[in-house]
Amino acid sequence: MLSVCPYFHVHQPYRIKQYRVFDIGNDNEYFNDGSETDLNNRRIVEKVANKSYRPTNAILQELLDTHPDFKFALSFSGTVLDQFEAYAPDVLESFQKLVSSGRVEILADTYHHSLAFFYSVPEFERQVLQHKKRVKQLFGVTPKVFRNTELSYRNDLAKWCEDNGYIGIMAEGWEKYLGWRSPNFLYQPPGCSKIKVLLKNYKLSDDVAFRFSNQGWASWPLSAETYTDWIHSHHGGAETINLFMDYETFGEHQWEDTGIFNFLRALPHMLTSRSDTTFKTPSETVASYNSVGEIDVPDILTWADTDRDLTAWTGNDIQRDAIKAIYGMEEKVLATKDKSLIETWRKLQTSDHFYYMCTKWSEDGDVHAYFSPYKSPYDAYIAFMNALSDLQLRVSHALVKEEERAKKQAEKIKQKLVVLEETELPRAEKIEPQGTLGERVKEWGRGLWKRFSSLIVLVKEK
Repeated sequence: MLSVCPYFHVHQPYRIKQYRVFDIGNDNEYFNDGSETDLNNRRIVEKVANKSYRPTNAILQELLDTHPDFKFALSFSGTVLDQFEAYAPDVLESFQKLVSSGRVEILADTYHHSLAFFYSVPEFERQVLQHKKRVKQLFGVTPKVFRNTELSYRNDLAKWCEDNGYIGIMAEGWEKYLGWRSPNFLYQPPGCSKIKVLLKNYKLSDDVAFRFSNQGWASWPLSAETYTDWIHSHHGGAETINLFMDYETFGEHQWEDTGIFNFLRALPHMLTSRSDTTFKTPSETVASYNSVGEIDVPDILTWADTDRDLTAWTGNDIQRDAIKAIYGMEEKVLATKDKSLIETWRKLQTSDHFYYMCTKWSEDGDVHAYFSPYKSPYDAYIAFMNALSDLQLRVSHALVKEEERAKKQAEKIKQKLVVLEETELPRAEKIEPQGTLGERVKEWGRGLWKRFSSLIVLVKEK
């Protein structure tokens, strides 16, 4: 039996407007561009909803209704869920309907689509927990399989996932780490005993995600029949074909006039035309197959660019400067205890901001330029660093206020302690125990307890 495991990632960042140096100290709304450009977050969500989310969800719902064996997985960034709720609630409802079928699995992820695991594990853990709660709130499910931002992966991430109860984790099936082996099986990370790695078949995935509309491609135009033949050809030498791609592949990256929707609509029927081919969710895939060996990934592996590492986000000086600055604020931001400031700080961790600063050339550079709403990587860096400077200023002011508040609270407690010393404690000391020795000890204990309970109240008030 050969199974197909489709997985689609749904994400939209909060793009930073053209935030100028003159805005620092005067404007703390970094994400509220109201222009007709691609920096307008509401405009982008509404555009992509019309081109991709609404029609694709309708097709997937139709396929779920008509093909009992059809299954797939989704992952959402918290930032896209928040924007659906604000700008396109009907899209969120249609995703909820898909999940309610019981045949659509939601994966764990970071809330803010960040690279936090590689810079601050505590912050990473806070974002994963935030994401888990949001998914439970909106969809009523708890993820079992983990997918990190941009499919970024490393051995220690897999170990963290196993230690935290996840049964599977996703990664790119790249030859650098696979060698002669196939991505069409499950593998085990070194140092782990339970968790399994699901590897993306990047050739078959990218045939749809990137090459589908390329008229210079030898296989253009790609039909569902041809694609089905490619997958069926793996019978006897594979267990699972993992097709991982961005959800926006359908209708946004590959426009409707390319035939992408007709391709999607026809594919499940074609694939299951053979009785020995079926669909499985990631959790079902993990439960169905054993690991065939170990895959050792000591360095960071992603699904981006030809390098498949972090250089899409950290490959030049301005990217490294920006990412160092944002994570360098962690201690001070958290010390403010200001939920609004902390949330803004996390929105600035979204990996897209650093992706837009990439200065690579050739095909990789073309992809970065396609996704960027800025005229140049330097415009992206300037807007980011100006917004960050304003946030640093706000954090400094908040810390001063927090310090003043703490001093006032300390003085208040000191005054209450003085009152306690002058009133309650002397009363407890003047108690003259009566009766037997045991009764006198109990009476004295009640006096002491009164003293300590008063101190406990003061601590709780602080």
